[in-house]
Amino acid sequence: MPGREREDVRVTEEARADGPAVREQGRGRGRRRVPRDLRSLARRHRWFLVVLALGTLLRALAMLGYRPALWFPDTYTYVVTVFHPRPDLVRPAGYSMFIKLLEPLHSFAAVAAVQHLMGLAAGVLIYRVARRAPRWVATLATVPVLLDAYQVELEHLLVSDTLFMFLVVSAVALGATRRTGTAAAIGLLLAAATLTRTVGQPLIVVFAAWFLLRRRFRPTGALLAAALVPVVAYGAWFWVTYQRVGLVGANGVFLYARTMSFADCAKMDPPADLKVLCDPRPPEQRPPSQEYIWAKDAPIVQLPGITFTKETDDLAARFAARAILTQPLDYAASILDELARTFRWDRPVYPDQEIYAYYEFPATPPGPPGRYPAQRGAEFAERYEQGAIGTQIVEPYAGWLRAYQDMARLPGPVLLAALLVPPVAALRRRRSGGRLPGGAYWVLPWSTAIVLLITPAAAAEFDYRYVLPAVPLACLAAALSIRPDLRSNAEGGKEFGDNIPPYVRS
Repeated sequence: MPGREREDVRVTEEARADGPAVREQGRGRGRRRVPRDLRSLARRHRWFLVVLALGTLLRALAMLGYRPALWFPDTYTYVVTVFHPRPDLVRPAGYSMFIKLLEPLHSFAAVAAVQHLMGLAAGVLIYRVARRAPRWVATLATVPVLLDAYQVELEHLLVSDTLFMFLVVSAVALGATRRTGTAAAIGLLLAAATLTRTVGQPLIVVFAAWFLLRRRFRPTGALLAAALVPVVAYGAWFWVTYQRVGLVGANGVFLYARTMSFADCAKMDPPADLKVLCDPRPPEQRPPSQEYIWAKDAPIVQLPGITFTKETDDLAARFAARAILTQPLDYAASILDELARTFRWDRPVYPDQEIYAYYEFPATPPGPPGRYPAQRGAEFAERYEQGAIGTQIVEPYAGWLRAYQDMARLPGPVLLAALLVPPVAALRRRRSGGRLPGGAYWVLPWSTAIVLLITPAAAAEFDYRYVLPAVPLACLAAALSIRPDLRSNAEGGKEFGDNIPPYVRS
């Protein structure tokens, strides 16, 4: 039956280009690609598979060289929350929930291993979304997340950033499709990201705007509902615990610390109750912003009670608002100064040697925690591990990683170039009279990366680990912006836009 045969078999453009290695079978929604020859499939994606294999090797070396994992000051707070579930005043409990899920394994090595798998999965997602670009471009977009030594080190640290990055990259990957029902899944991913790091909150607005620009009104509602219900539920839990509105209780304190890089009380003329937070030193002689939160001699630390009481946080928020409104240009300049650290070629020590050292694979085992809260957290960590938690450094694997880290990292100017490629490419298309059906599809990963870079600089301070989650998204946006199949293709009788992939057309 010739008609039925024509109905049952449809060869895609990619299959024509690749030869008989891949064919598409089935009808309607049941169509799926069936590889005839796995070797041919591997050959077509060989460069990405090489990069993925190297990334896997690096993560295996981290597991072998630093057992069971690497510790960060925040880790102890997360572990305490595992055993005493309650909202923390400084950090949301999403990462603690993630650790709790793995508690039956009683192994921080398992936590680190899952984080490494998340890093590899993020690379696969980036490659998958950029698959219609030239394969070498799609592969190049995955190199920073798969092969950057600092990315591997961050995955081995017991902190929330790897989980946050994976959730956001997953949301962007889903946002680049037309599949029905993905809006709710995206919303849940954004909710999980927000409850892992509060910098995820503005991303809900970014994604909702993306759906609205594509005139997908009902999916926008589904996204917002799926994102906001868990966040509001967590906020209710926070209210029941502290009788305060919010997800954390330190926003005012962190913003106060941020403004201390430029706040001039002579210009602000604060009332008497705010003057206790002033620093008489000129801004250029002041320490990094975080010192105004944790240093014993910081004005806010010397106030009665703990730093993050509602009264102290409200006082700090009032000071910060007054500083920003009085000195808006100084605030804007300070944000640019913090952002400029992101794009430097070198990697100077910042904000101090102690924090900087946590992002380097160490040559000697870290010492025991010093402060009492960390000591208490270490006790719970031993309960979680059911044994000692000290990091064991095993040579030669650790030495190989240290040598690799001295050479392999993404320089700041390269990240800046990746961020500039999409708008420059779009401007060139506009000047040449081209247009993009369905909108500028690179905007979602690009705008997400921009928000992830600007928000910490505006609300807290620059930190090397805050930059890394934005890197794969910036690279993805750059790859998508130079897709060759977005040009008008009049050859063969095709109309402009016929070869645009489904996630571009809306």
